Amino acid sequence: MKKTFLDLGNQPLANNFSKKYFPPHFRLKLKFDTKSKLVMINKHMKKERMFNNSYPYRSSKSKLVEKLFKELSQKIKKKLKPRNILEIGCNDGTFASNFNKKNITCIEPCGEVAVEAKKKGLKVYIKYFDDSLVKKLINDHKKFDMIFSANTITHISNFNSVFHNVSRILSDNGTFIIEEPSLLETIKKNSYDQFYNEHIYVFSTIALQNILKKNNLEIYDVENIKVHGGSNRYYIKKIKNKKTKISQRFNKNIILEKKFGLHKFSCYKNFSKKVKKSKIKLIELFKKLKRNNNKIIGYGASAKAVTIINYCNLKEDYFDFFYDTTKQKIGKFLPGTRIKVIKYKKLKNNKIYVFLGAWNFYKEILRKENFFYVNSGKFITHIPYPRIITK
Repeated sequence: MKKTFLDLGNQPLANNFSKKYFPPHFRLKLKFDTKSKLVMINKHMKKERMFNNSYPYRSSKSKLVEKLFKELSQKIKKKLKPRNILEIGCNDGTFASNFNKKNITCIEPCGEVAVEAKKKGLKVYIKYFDDSLVKKLINDHKKFDMIFSANTITHISNFNSVFHNVSRILSDNGTFIIEEPSLLETIKKNSYDQFYNEHIYVFSTIALQNILKKNNLEIYDVENIKVHGGSNRYYIKKIKNKKTKISQRFNKNIILEKKFGLHKFSCYKNFSKKVKKSKIKLIELFKKLKRNNNKIIGYGASAKAVTIINYCNLKEDYFDFFYDTTKQKIGKFLPGTRIKVIKYKKLKNNKIYVFLGAWNFYKEILRKENFFYVNSGKFITHIPYPRIITK
């Protein structure tokens, strides 16, 4: 049974940056499946609308992501020693570039970003990961002893099809590694902005294990990593692979999630109450700043920022503009608003207030904007509660 616990109001497609204004057009509600323990959004958009040639996200834009991918690749080479690797959703090739190009195959359906990966010398199928592509992969490569996917699986509506196909192309003793936002961290941080049209699901370890077992797969290890607001890196194997043992870290994650109540609907009802309180406080903070004629700009035109601003209705009356470094966003409107995204410039004016649209890269931003921060610069965040951050 799927039970609704939070309504985030009318929302746009979070990465639909355009020079034309398009109002929010779908109702975003969050649901909990009492059987599988899975948390999901109510509306599933067609993949072609979300992932196409105009898709703006680039993993190489974050030094933290680059660093974590490099460290992971070194660990994989040392411990798993894979000879035939597949990456599902390679984006611009940030992860795949750490491996011998002869040993890795990439899948990326967004044409423009896939071309960037190809320019790095990578073999890329510009297709969606579906049955027809899997048949071709089986014919071309037989089996893969390591499959990797970061922030992609929760974007795919039919996850059972994904896991079934992974099971088909993963070697019997192979490892499937996925990285996705942590539901536990989402609830703890009150980061409701993890939910938008692309994040169809946000996994708990409990729910993911329930889903995987239906497809003859299981988690054998979990790493908690500090990226995208708190993520989990899941190490997955075939159930029949008895050589690979279940780690204590997996058991610890299950215990922590149950202690927090992620398997109970009451947890999400409480989360909903906290989100509504956060909304009221954030609106009050912005109204107070504007009453005193303060200038507010946004830093990081992220999909997360789109959810917050549309849910709280803090639009062009509150923001002068948003800074961003992604060329595909610059000169366009933040989705669902008339707030212009302009090319990033280093922060120098300490009289302005800067809303952290990319709060999940907060430490990275502080290092980058050290001059602004140490000279009484003022940041606004809503995580874990709305407040102004100063030195």
